[in-house]
Amino acid sequence: MGKAGEALRQVLNTYGISQNKLAVTLGIERGSVYRWVHEVRDPTAETVREIVQALQGINPAAAETFVELYLGELIKNDDHK
Repeated sequence: MGKAGEALRQVLNTYGISQNKLAVTLGIERGSVYRWVHEVRDPTAETVREIVQALQGINPAAAETFVELYLGELIKNDDHK
């Protein structure tokens, strides 16, 4: 599965954010977050946007790290243009 789940798992672990805390902030069931983190299912592009916004509300550094991990190569490539 996808890079979003891997990035999300790393961010939650690094910043000590529980799957439940993210789920509550997003207004969804914790099972959805579990499926993303364990790469059972990928979040949609719109959901990735909502994850970033939720993380910004919990810990802005976590949101920034998530974006860097998820889009890192794309962002690095854009820096060289």
